[in-house]
Amino acid sequence: MRYADLVSNPRFRADLAYGPAQRAILGGDAFTQALATISAWPAYAPTPLRSLPGLAAQLGLGAVDYKDEAERFSLASFKALGGAYAVARLLGSMRDPSSLTVTCATEGNHGRSVAWGAHRGGCRCVIYVHAGVGTARIRAIEELGAKVVRVSGNYDDSVRHAACEAAQRGWTVISDTSYPGYTDIPRSVMQGYAVLVHEAMREMGSVPPTHVFVQGGVGGLAAAVAAHFWEHCGSARPLLVVVEPDRADCLLRSARAGRPQTVRGALDTVMAGLACGEPSLLAWTLLQDAASAFMSIPDESALQTMRLIATPQSADPPIVAGGSGAAGLAGLIAAAADATARSTLRLNDTSRVLVIGTEGATDPEFYANVVGRSAQAVAAARASSKP
Repeated sequence: MRYADLVSNPRFRADLAYGPAQRAILGGDAFTQALATISAWPAYAPTPLRSLPGLAAQLGLGAVDYKDEAERFSLASFKALGGAYAVARLLGSMRDPSSLTVTCATEGNHGRSVAWGAHRGGCRCVIYVHAGVGTARIRAIEELGAKVVRVSGNYDDSVRHAACEAAQRGWTVISDTSYPGYTDIPRSVMQGYAVLVHEAMREMGSVPPTHVFVQGGVGGLAAAVAAHFWEHCGSARPLLVVVEPDRADCLLRSARAGRPQTVRGALDTVMAGLACGEPSLLAWTLLQDAASAFMSIPDESALQTMRLIATPQSADPPIVAGGSGAAGLAGLIAAAADATARSTLRLNDTSRVLVIGTEGATDPEFYANVVGRSAQAVAAARASSKP
């Protein structure tokens, strides 16, 4: 298993305080409100933190913990925490939810979260997808009552199309990416994401991890993870490594250039939820100081990791993860196997690493084709392996 590129962040400083400028984006009372709202939803429960001692030993690490978002509500993705919370917060100030139409562009998971939030809140929902989004992801969104419209181009083209349609029709965009003039709703989305970090920290106890490997995309999740550890652990926070597909590595390129960069083209990757070519403005504002490194991986590394954790060679529990869901762990495995990367990232036999498994089998047919058996079969194997 390999990685494509690795960039250390020259701006990272462990002693930099989490001050008012950072708290204005994420954390503080706004996070407290997000946690209170989301934890009150029916069927809310913290997702599992799965210990992988066998894999840790194979990689020469002290510990590997996998935050498994495949069991997040009924959506099988961490995105359920973000878009749905932003919709709920918006509807909380309205007398007539049925008068509102929310919209967004999606690779699948975010749109499903927004549609779920709209369904729960009683408002209308229109979701835009680009040509590369699979039919299974579209059906999952439609089953929640949303209208799905396919448009040409890549993910970033669909983002622009959704914004244009919303402006013309008086709809409200619920996006996880921010840009000049549009920051309030993405801030709410990221506050929701931070709930999963809060859960992981509670389960891990008083000693934080030394490293976190987290997926990139537009940067919203990575920024939420970075900010929460930064705010609550200060200089003892873990080193944060942001992992992206090598065909959609806008954050890595931004770190190398010292300013936001755009990746153009099809952005075609099996890590569909990470096929994003433009960083989120708010996310980059945090990550440019908070992330210690950025790395990119080829598709094959994500696919190999999906197979590896579905049928582990040790006593570790079998885990279901889609291409995007496995990306953070794939980055860790690739880095741990490379002497240069181990040294750069300070990985050793005392390292305690947290990875975020951001999704389960959100495209069941794709998952079965890659792994060789269904997600249900993998989950059943895990259940039968429990003592």
